[in-house]
Amino acid sequence: MRTLIVIYFTLTAFFSAPAQYRYPVTKTVDSTDTYFGVTYYDPYRWLEHIKTPEAETWFKQQAGYTDSILNTLNGRDELVAEWKTLDKLRPALITTFSYENGRLFYRKTLPGENVGKIYYRQGVNGEEKLLFDPTAYIPGKTLSVQSITPSYNGKKLAIAYAEQGAEVSIIKVLDVDTKQFLKDSIPANAGFRGWAFDDKSFMYMWIRSADSKDPSSRLSPKTKLHTLNEDINTDVDYFSNGSYPGLNIDPGVYPFTFLDKDSKEYVFAGEGTVQNELKLFYAPIDQFNAAKISWKVLCTPADKLVRGILFKNDDVYAITYKNAKKYKVVATSLKNPDWNNATTIAAEQADKTIESIGYSRDYMFITSSDGINNYLSKYNFATKKTSAVKLPFTGTVGFTCFDTRSNNCLVGITSWNKPYTEFNYDASTDVFTPGSFNKPVVYPKAYQELVTEEVEVKGHDGVMVPLSIVHKKGIKMDGSNVCFMDAYGAYGSSATPYFNVRQNSLAVRGVIVAYPHVRGGSEKGEEWYKAGYKTTKPNTWKDFISCAEYLVQKGYTAPNRLAGTGTSAGGILISRSVTERPDLFAAAICNVGCANAMRLEFGANGPVNIPEFGTVRDSVECKALYEMDGMQHVVKGTKYPAVISVGGWNDPRVVAWQPGKFAATLQNASASGKPVLLKINYDNGHFTEDKNVTFANFANQFAFVLWQCGHPGFQPKK
Repeated sequence: MRTLIVIYFTLTAFFSAPAQYRYPVTKTVDSTDTYFGVTYYDPYRWLEHIKTPEAETWFKQQAGYTDSILNTLNGRDELVAEWKTLDKLRPALITTFSYENGRLFYRKTLPGENVGKIYYRQGVNGEEKLLFDPTAYIPGKTLSVQSITPSYNGKKLAIAYAEQGAEVSIIKVLDVDTKQFLKDSIPANAGFRGWAFDDKSFMYMWIRSADSKDPSSRLSPKTKLHTLNEDINTDVDYFSNGSYPGLNIDPGVYPFTFLDKDSKEYVFAGEGTVQNELKLFYAPIDQFNAAKISWKVLCTPADKLVRGILFKNDDVYAITYKNAKKYKVVATSLKNPDWNNATTIAAEQADKTIESIGYSRDYMFITSSDGINNYLSKYNFATKKTSAVKLPFTGTVGFTCFDTRSNNCLVGITSWNKPYTEFNYDASTDVFTPGSFNKPVVYPKAYQELVTEEVEVKGHDGVMVPLSIVHKKGIKMDGSNVCFMDAYGAYGSSATPYFNVRQNSLAVRGVIVAYPHVRGGSEKGEEWYKAGYKTTKPNTWKDFISCAEYLVQKGYTAPNRLAGTGTSAGGILISRSVTERPDLFAAAICNVGCANAMRLEFGANGPVNIPEFGTVRDSVECKALYEMDGMQHVVKGTKYPAVISVGGWNDPRVVAWQPGKFAATLQNASASGKPVLLKINYDNGHFTEDKNVTFANFANQFAFVLWQCGHPGFQPKK
């Protein structure tokens, strides 16, 4: 492999598009990479140096230009206002439950509140007490709580918070009884990892810096151990390649540790990447404070453990796809783990995939899916028998049992057209009662009358691709409808139905909303995932295209009324869909999207993603990355649809130059005369809890594509 980079600077004139779209000047450079005898051109490489004054200026100019156009659109502000009104209809939203020593901690967001606050109760039914208000802690700043973790005695609460969508936390420790913070403060970290059983120390993920634009900022991270009231400069390198070089932990991997109160005789560790297959180690708990822990291997990627693992005393349960393409649940003993001869707890099913596992005092719960709806069953630890749990209604099931010393749990169910509804569930009796915490939202009649369709579409290779469609009742299928398609297709993440208020607000406006279940997810099991992975990744966007063609053929919409969106890894899907079939779409959104896949591994969060997408240092994977790269497939003089690329300035996952380079390439190549805009959110990261920021962000995106698809409610103001 040889890499050649020759750079010279030339200023381009304004792109010769119609006069109404005179984009900010974008220079090009003579930059190339040569891999395995093939040269790849990258004239916008300079934008990767995102902290240089000229790159910062370019992004600000693009953002300002985009705002000047979006500000002229009708319908955008009305969307924000409607979402705020709908948000106020919601009763208090309570999430992020943690239960220790009789105390229940949680995040609660009241109707209309921008971010959630942290509360606790003494006992599940005790008096509610406010512990932390992120809007008042630092005057003038809106913080977002990333995690809350109580000590095992319930007397201290570790709070990790961030601001403006950044995913780099600051950890503070709160004395629950006095509501005062201790002096301990951990800056610039990648997350709290857990308390020690003695409640006097905790683990966290150390990183080099908080600068998400620095490609080296997250290389060689470490789990460190901090002792309360001690100087953080003396924190112990608890688990990393530096402390355990014999484990050969890759610099791009996150080495993590954890304890489990239901398996207190052990300390656990692992290597964290986006790879689904678990790689874990363990040791006796009496080694927790040893100078060197004698780690033993618990599982390797060859054991094919994915989706979930749980511990109960000496027993360990996990989901695997070894000899089970749609997954099964197996168990072995921590005294002598043997995954090759593990006991099968829940066998593979021909018509369902196993999604997740959880547990209470006496039962393990197994969630499965037919690709759309979830099902729940429970395994009795004592009798070793499994039985089905009859749910109140069908949909996507969420399950939590925050007190694993009881059989009282929470079950939430939602679907495309039914809001989230929560139930108390007594696993001992299988009785469901109305939820004690979250009450269902009653939305306006138009939202209640939305209908759904579940169909299968023949893909480019004959494989049947599931497609979910949401729309108003009685809508005409004459090709005149605006259609909004949304898909992802990566990491084996399935597009599970849920009541999406923002996208349903489009449906009540007469828009067809469609969710293709493309390969790269796992709606049909492990094979479905691996059929949209690395060298098979083209199936992901080809499935999306097949579903778009179906929607046109069946009269749901027409190419001049069709928009698509892809977020994050879905940027591969949408950028390649519009570059492969520019004639099929009127508009597209590349939302914090990976649109320059060949350069993904060179971002701060890139190395950890190599297991999913590959590396240019491998000849086969390099070719696969080229196929995924939307920017590399832009051809000058082609009539491309209108595109809005969206970047979060504080995004550590997909750095803003990824969508930025895609926008620059399209601006200087498209011959359609349709706008190509770059929206930079300087108050956001990959996402944010801040509703004001979130609502404005998606209203901009939706208004842009609805404008370009001809929706009468979103045309420019006169």
